[in-house]
Amino acid sequence: MNYYVDIAYNSMNKYGEELCGDKVEIIRNNDRNIIVMADGLGSGVKANILSTLTSKIAATMLKNGASIVETVDTIIHTLPVCKVRELAYSTFTIVEICEDGSVYAAEFDNPPIFLVRNSELINIDKNEITIGNALVKESKFKLQKGDLLTIVSDGIVHAGIGGVLNQGWGWSSIGKYLNRLSQYEKSARNIVNDVLDTCQYLYIDKPGDDATVVAVKIREPEVINMFTGPPEDETKDKMVVECLMNEKGKKVVCGGTAAKIVARELKKEIKTSMDFIDPDVPPIASIEGIDLVTEGVLTISKTIERLNMYLESPYRDNPFYRLYKEDGASKLAKLFIEDCTHLNLWIGKAVNPAHQNPDFPINLSIKLKVVNDLVKVLEKLDIKVNINYV
Repeated sequence: MNYYVDIAYNSMNKYGEELCGDKVEIIRNNDRNIIVMADGLGSGVKANILSTLTSKIAATMLKNGASIVETVDTIIHTLPVCKVRELAYSTFTIVEICEDGSVYAAEFDNPPIFLVRNSELINIDKNEITIGNALVKESKFKLQKGDLLTIVSDGIVHAGIGGVLNQGWGWSSIGKYLNRLSQYEKSARNIVNDVLDTCQYLYIDKPGDDATVVAVKIREPEVINMFTGPPEDETKDKMVVECLMNEKGKKVVCGGTAAKIVARELKKEIKTSMDFIDPDVPPIASIEGIDLVTEGVLTISKTIERLNMYLESPYRDNPFYRLYKEDGASKLAKLFIEDCTHLNLWIGKAVNPAHQNPDFPINLSIKLKVVNDLVKVLEKLDIKVNINYV
């Protein structure tokens, strides 16, 4: 499958609880992606321990080559049924997505998974199999470009009960909502946050249960090619610019010297804006053929701040919606969040004296540290980064 499997998840805790009773584990290999979502019985510490144990058993066994049937059998025999409630101590959903797009799913007492394709909620044929004393629903199907596969815990389905909605949000209504989201949201992470935002509203900011969403969006690979900092050897200037321009995807240049090199080699003019849209972020510039031209270290540092806010802030106060500003850091952060699955990065190793503490060795320049920090944040966004030092 020549597409990118974009996977994201997020959870919110039951009101008053410090720990979430849902747990998600994701395993990414070259030939397959495995997702485990477990929902522990009850809430709080006990549920968190049960769901963590379930997800860790599944992830570890599957990572080491065990079949899903063997894995499910082990989980079921490890976690007995609660004698009082006659319910499993932890429910779970396991989804395996292979390189060719084929999917195997095993669901045990969790809400059914959603599959949205071409603005339509697809019915997934399922077989019921008994493993141990548990009834597991298994399904096999194939994903296509643009598909949205979503896993939710029952805290999502029940959102609104006794409050905004008498009967809760409901599986069918969630399916319709996901259908609409899939038509304009490219990023799996944005879809997850949108669902949780709505869920939080339905609970009137006091969730009655732990709630988790896992979204899988099948996307075309989107490449950004970024050049920052002049090469250590000036004779490599032309080579770097040729590499930047010959790669498919959007082009980004960060840093005044890097911009001058690109403009010189392309024989184009640099047009610099004098508008300080954000007083903490230097103005952007433009070069014909380049999608975004920004200042270097300061702008990248502010971009890291914005990306960390996006990753760490509560879903109900997602700063992504503040990234539609026109300053360089917001524009760059928005590119990474919305339009990037792969990044080709060319980092010049020449040291700018303005960025160098005289007490530090040359390999600890501020520029290299800032760029390395950016790479770490991008990896949290699941962006595949290819680094080239010049």
